[in-house]
Amino acid sequence: MATTREIKRRIRSVKNIAQVTKAMEAVSASKMRRAQAQAQATRPYANKAMDVLSFLARVRSSYAAEQPLLQQRDVNSVALLLITADRGLAGGLNSHMITAAARWIKAWENEGKSVELVTVGKKGRDWMRKYGPPIRAEFVGIGDRPASGYLSSSQRGRATASVGPIARVLIDDFVDERYDAVYVGYMKFINTVKQEPTMDQLLPIVPDETVPPDMAIDYIFEPDPETVLNQILQSFLEIEILQSLYEAIASEHSARMVAMRNATEAADELIGDLTLTYNKARQHAITMSLLDIAGAVAALES
Repeated sequence: MATTREIKRRIRSVKNIAQVTKAMEAVSASKMRRAQAQAQATRPYANKAMDVLSFLARVRSSYAAEQPLLQQRDVNSVALLLITADRGLAGGLNSHMITAAARWIKAWENEGKSVELVTVGKKGRDWMRKYGPPIRAEFVGIGDRPASGYLSSSQRGRATASVGPIARVLIDDFVDERYDAVYVGYMKFINTVKQEPTMDQLLPIVPDETVPPDMAIDYIFEPDPETVLNQILQSFLEIEILQSLYEAIASEHSARMVAMRNATEAADELIGDLTLTYNKARQHAITMSLLDIAGAVAALES
């Protein structure tokens, strides 16, 4: 049996750990509320943007048909934008995302398709460096408040990074036919205790089959339809990537808060068990001392 001194040392260590996990839980809870509000506030706009993209992909007009982001090709090469966290201590969040990504990659490779990755976050990058396909580009330190496009002077004060470079890598490689399809994999925020690995197709933009193919309204564009449509497609694509990041950020902070809460509760339970063990050890020591005293007294009397 461990000595009372060793047990007291363990109790003190576990109490220190519980203080750290409780503080991390409080920090994650604060960040989680902001991240959840951010993801939920922008989700309707992102969904509507995807509806508009799907509509544009279905429209059969001269300027829409020439857009490279709308071109449907035989898929022989695939790019996966994999979004994970930069840090751990978030339960099984990163491992679930990486496992799902590995499953998707294996399915593509079994179909004879080549796969390359664009990673956001250190956890996915580090794992894929060892076990995954080649990494085309990597982005770390995105932060909790990314912005769409390239950061303007007004955005630099409130945003930590931009999705513009991420979108540019994917768009340029797709237009150059390096990839025939581009997907994004991220943890979708469902609620505080539930996040799901999700994969969405970014390029080519999937057409809305409910829209008649000859539905094309003759608008007047300035400067010209090609320029306007190209800018709209790129901007909306950045919005879809940004929303994926928002969902992943909300999922990360939610998972970390739950993990830290579980760790704090486990530490409290361990402290209770160790305290009980300490009390038993102390009582055992007191009992043995009393027996020694009683034995000594009996020996003197005899």
